Amino acid sequence: MSLTNDSHQDELRAAGWHSRGYLPHFDGIAIPQFITFHLADSMPRKVILRWQHELKLAQDEHQRLLLIRRVEKYLDQGYGQCFLKNTRVANMVQNSLLKFDGSRYRLFAWVVMPNHVHTLMTRFESYELKDLLHSHKSYTAHEANKILQRTGKFWIDDYFDRYARNEKHFYKTIEYIENNPVKAGLCEKPEDWPFSSARWREGKE
Repeated sequence: MSLTNDSHQDELRAAGWHSRGYLPHFDGIAIPQFITFHLADSMPRKVILRWQHELKLAQDEHQRLLLIRRVEKYLDQGYGQCFLKNTRVANMVQNSLLKFDGSRYRLFAWVVMPNHVHTLMTRFESYELKDLLHSHKSYTAHEANKILQRTGKFWIDDYFDRYARNEKHFYKTIEYIENNPVKAGLCEKPEDWPFSSARWREGKE
C-alpha cells in the first residue's frame, strides 16, 4: 500500500487508515487487529531507520507484511536488555492488558515476550486504537521503570497493526501469537509460557 502522494493519503484516511511517522495503521472500524509493540532498545537505531525507510517505500500490503515479519523475526532474537524478562514487569504488563478486556476492547490473545508484546483485540466503538495503546504503554512504562529503578524511554513510540481478514486468518493469528515463545526457544509448549493467553486458556493462571 503506497503512501507517497497526498490524494492517496486522503483516500486512506477516509477508509480508516492513518499514519504516525512511517507506519500506516488501520482503525476505521471495530475489527480484530493483530498488534505488536516492542521495547525501545529492542533494535539498534540503524535497523530501525532501515525498516522505517523500507516500510515507507512498500507499495502494497504484501510487501509491508513481509517487512513486518522480518522485524518480528529480529525481535525474537532477544536484542536489548529485554526488561520483560523480569517476571514482575511481565506480569504487570499482562495485568494491564487484562484490566480493560470487556470494557474498552475484547482481548482474544496475547503474549508478553522478553522485548515485545503481541495482542489480538477488537476495540469497542467508543475508543480509538491509538489512544488505547498510548494509555497502556504510558502506564506500563511508568510502572516498569519504578520496578526496575530506572529512568528513560521504555517502549518504542509506534506500533504495528494488521486486521484479521477472515475467520481463518483470525485463528491463524491466535496460533502465531501463542506459539511465539515456542518458536523463540523459550518453552516447549505454548501453555508453558506464563505471560500468554495460551496458559490462561489451559486454566494455569
